[in-house]
Amino acid sequence: MYAGAVGMALVAVLIVAGLYLAHRALAIVAAPLTCLPFQSGWPPEEHALSRHHVRWYLATLLFLAFDVEMLFMYPWAVVVAQMGATALVEMFIFLGGVFVAVLWAWREGALRWV
Repeated sequence: MYAGAVGMALVAVLIVAGLYLAHRALAIVAAPLTCLPFQSGWPPEEHALSRHHVRWYLATLLFLAFDVEMLFMYPWAVVVAQMGATALVEMFIFLGGVFVAVLWAWREGALRWV
C-alpha cells in the first residue's frame, strides 16, 4: 500500500512538472506595452497595492460585520412573535456583543478618518 501512494505522488509530480515545462516552451510572450493594465500602455506610476490606505480595509471589515449582523436579524424578526421573550433576550445579547465590538473599533481608531 505504501508503494502505491509513492507511485501516485510521483505521477502527480511528473504531471505538474510536464505541464510547467509545456507552458514554458509554448507560451507566447506579450509585448510589454500591450500587457500593461489601463492607461493605454503607459508605465504605472505607483504599485497597484499602494493606492488604497489600510483604513479602507478596516472600514470594509466593519461593513461586513454589520452586514452579517443583518443576516442574523432578518430571520429573528420573522420568528420573534413565535418564540417570545427567549428570542428577545437572545437578540439583545447578540446586539450587546456587536455594541462591544463597535466600542472597541472606535477606541482603536478604526472609525477615525483624519
